[in-house]
Amino acid sequence: MSQHALSDVQVDNELRKMTAFIKQEAMEKAREIEIKANEEFEIEKSKLVRQETDAIDTQYEKKFKQATMSQQITRSTVANKTRLKVLGARQELLDSIFDEARNQLAAGAKDKAKYQKTLNGLVLEGFYAINEPEVQLRAKKSDYDAVKKAIEEAAKEYKKEIGKDVSATIDEANPLDNGIAGGVVILGGKGKIDIDNTLEARLQLLEHAAAPAVRENLFGKNPNRKYYD
Repeated sequence: MSQHALSDVQVDNELRKMTAFIKQEAMEKAREIEIKANEEFEIEKSKLVRQETDAIDTQYEKKFKQATMSQQITRSTVANKTRLKVLGARQELLDSIFDEARNQLAAGAKDKAKYQKTLNGLVLEGFYAINEPEVQLRAKKSDYDAVKKAIEEAAKEYKKEIGKDVSATIDEANPLDNGIAGGVVILGGKGKIDIDNTLEARLQLLEHAAAPAVRENLFGKNPNRKYYD
């Protein structure tokens, strides 16, 4: 059976249908592309936001740590400066106490009876320490008479306690500075051994020995100190 040719109207209708179909296909495809693009955009946007948020968090954490460390350093520096000031003030007070004690040495030596007793003890201590039959003493010239008496008394006590005689002379060729408060220097071993028993030297020994106790009495026990022996 033969086919009839389409009329112009029929061709036009077919073209319209085909055009509408293609247009519909294109619109649906475009819609799919738009939806896909929006989805990818949202994913990429979320990714970028997350990356930026993480970067901001990391930067904040870094700055926070830096600020915390800086604050700790500042606090430590201030605490150390304050502690050093307190220690300095305490040391100044201790120094002033011993300075006052040094100033009182000369005044104490003016009491002849007490000073004579002190000299006796200093000379006797020197005899015990040197433990030789012959020793020399150095003293300031103004004390020579008192030192001679101290030698006599100390020699008697030494003989009584040790059972040995000791002979002591004053080294008048080398007197001690007349500006010191008093006391003696005991020489033994032909001048190779000397014991400084001047009042200033004894005070210095006392300063080192008594400083911890004085410090504790003034400021209380040190909580950081573990050993006391």
